[in-house]
Amino acid sequence: MLLDRRIGSHTKTSGGLAKAALPYVDAAGSETLQVYVSNSRGWALPPGDPKQDVLFRDGIGERGMPAYIHAALLVNLGSPTELTVEKSVAVLAHALERGQAIGATAVVYHAGSSVDEAHDDKAFHQLREALLPLLDRPGLPQLLVEPSAGGGRSLASKVQDLERYLDAVDNHPGLGVCFDTCHAWAAGHDLATPGGMTETLDALVATVGRDRLKLIHANDSKDACGSTRDRHETIGAGQIGTAAFAELMTHPATAGVPIIVETPSVEHEGHAADIALLKSLR
Repeated sequence: MLLDRRIGSHTKTSGGLAKAALPYVDAAGSETLQVYVSNSRGWALPPGDPKQDVLFRDGIGERGMPAYIHAALLVNLGSPTELTVEKSVAVLAHALERGQAIGATAVVYHAGSSVDEAHDDKAFHQLREALLPLLDRPGLPQLLVEPSAGGGRSLASKVQDLERYLDAVDNHPGLGVCFDTCHAWAAGHDLATPGGMTETLDALVATVGRDRLKLIHANDSKDACGSTRDRHETIGAGQIGTAAFAELMTHPATAGVPIIVETPSVEHEGHAADIALLKSLR
């Protein structure tokens, strides 16, 4: 039976991609997963272990489990620093190639920032020059842009900002969207008010269309709406609250879209609890 909204978590890989990730997803009750294939806060581009790649690819295949890669958090295609842009492109290219090797469905990256208002227009030009060649490479996983928590001249934080972002790449059909609930809340979308999640998802569909949403990061928040602070909390224990996630799990836009939790967790226990809660809401 095909699951309507697969639920899983960001998953550890330390000690070996397959060796670490596959037992983790089994213990957490995951139906999908997300991993890093490089240091989340570094520029190094490790080659990976071919044996672990095969075991991982076979393992997710046996489980019928789509896998996603989160690119390093340093990626910023809008940066006014040329070297940062060059390294960001290299990180995305590496993640796409590693994704192909391990059977990943898509690579998620943060929308980035122009840093300085004077650099705004050039930042979108950089975005176009960097992304179009990556989007036009055949046979690789899809790229998914994730709007940020806001602040710092973000190129996209509120869902409506995605209109200009997509315009910069001619609305290329290869660029999908990852919606992060904590980011949206931090950027100013009031998801906690009854109907707030529904309203935000409606706005997302109105901005990008019905078919561009490919992944959801389901995270509660430690901070207030509009804080621009990206601090995740266990679902139901933060400022967003469980009712908003019930709206998320029943909104037509999320049908068929995998959901990843990136909440605090000791080993797999915290993720297992959040996954079980979302399954109950599903």
